[in-house]
This record gives sequence, structure tokens and C-alpha cells, in this order.
Amino acid sequence: MTERQTLPLAERNDADLPGHWLLARLGKRVLRPGGLELTTRMLSAARVAGADVVELGPGLGRTARDIVAQGPRSYVGVDDTAAAGEAVRQIVEPVAGKVVVASAADTGLPSGSADVVIGEAMLTMQGDKTKRAIVAEAFRVLRPGGRYAIHELGLQPDEIAQETKDDIRREMSRAIKVNARPLTAGEWVQMLTDAGFTDITIDFAPMALLNPRRVLADEGLFGALRIAGNLIVKSAARARVLGMRRTFQRYRRSLTAVSVVGVVPSS
Repeated sequence: MTERQTLPLAERNDADLPGHWLLARLGKRVLRPGGLELTTRMLSAARVAGADVVELGPGLGRTARDIVAQGPRSYVGVDDTAAAGEAVRQIVEPVAGKVVVASAADTGLPSGSADVVIGEAMLTMQGDKTKRAIVAEAFRVLRPGGRYAIHELGLQPDEIAQETKDDIRREMSRAIKVNARPLTAGEWVQMLTDAGFTDITIDFAPMALLNPRRVLADEGLFGALRIAGNLIVKSAARARVLGMRRTFQRYRRSLTAVSVVGVVPSS
């Protein structure tokens, strides 16, 4: 492992950071492929009000803030980064929430202890084996009737050629410096089905993470101006962001944002 790879994220330069952490450093708070709009619809479908909620990989806590606003009975975040966990703890104090430092594939939480498990923009970054381990862990943690809600990057159509899939994965991994492996909507649904989830529903939104209109809608005017100002003065970050946007634009007809909600059978 190289010295660059072992440096903490806070100490790595803009040219080396994973794409989502680079955007966070620039001031972007909504780091989901379908934006706030799809997250809002997903939380509604998952019915988090009054529920015991577990969020896998809460990151900077933007979705945690929306969960808390809907009045869950309890909140537990599971993150493998202690620094991110501290930021989320402050956000979830109103519902006596907590954050545990653990892997999403092995949370250490009791079986059948949650009504809702939420994960956004995290499965896409995992290989197939880890994806399945995380989904299985969500199933274990949920009670009968519990809901597992994900918001991920999708490929379309379901019949997309394997060659195109491979091209997209390779180009995206190069641009965002993370081994991104998005699936088609049918493959996301099948993954939840294989883990035992039923009554699966699916929702879509355009994948427009770096589209100026989406940035304005997600971040607000002052947030968008903050990001623009940082891009003006940070040349390495600007080059990275433009490279990511070119990749997203090149494959815009094949990329989508997908939300999937599955239910643990009651019997």
C-alpha cells in the first residue's frame, strides 16, 4: 500500500480524494445520485416516522437530518469512519440518536432491532460479495414487516450490454477514484429478493449529481455559490469535478438514480 493510500482523508490532496469526499470538501452536502427529491420519496416509502431507524453509512449526516425531522422513535447510524460519526451524533441528539463505528456488513446490532434500515449511495461502491453481505445484514437487523430502503446509482435499460456496463464502471472508477459498480434496476431488485425481501417497490430520478439545476435545488443559492467559489480558487478540484461531469454526461443515457424498498416478510 502506498503512502498516498494510507493518508487520512482530511490530509489527502484534491487530486487524490474519492469523488464524494472531494465534493464534500467543496461544500456539497447532498451526495446522492437522485438528489433530495428521490431521498424524500424514499423516506416516505420507508415510513420512518415513529420507527426505530438504522442508517448505514450516514457520512456527513445530510439524510440523518431529514430522518430526524420526520420524528423516528430512535436512530442508530453505522459508519466505519469515527470522524464522520461525530458529526452525525450532533445532528441526531434530538431523538437521543447514536452512532456506532462498525462495518455495514457487520454492524454488531441485535437481530430484529429495527423497523427501517436505510442506505444511500454506498452499495454502488462495493463489489458483489460485499453488496450481498450488507443487504443480508440489513435483513438480519430488521423485524418482521421492517423496511430496507436504498438509493443508488443505476444502469439502464435492464438489457444494457455487458460491454457498455464494463465501460461505464471503468470510466466512473477512473473519474471518481472509487471502484464504482452500479447495477440495473432489475439487478438491484434481484439482490434484495435473493436476501429474502418481498413487496419490493422501485422509484427513479435522473442522475444529475453535477447538473447546475440539481446543485441549486439540492444546496440552495448560498450553498451553490459556496461550491462555485471553491471551484474557482481550487484548480485541482475544478479539474476533477469537470472530469467527473464529463463522464456523467458521456453516459447520461445509461445512468439513472434508483430507490428500492423491500419488506421483511411478517411470517
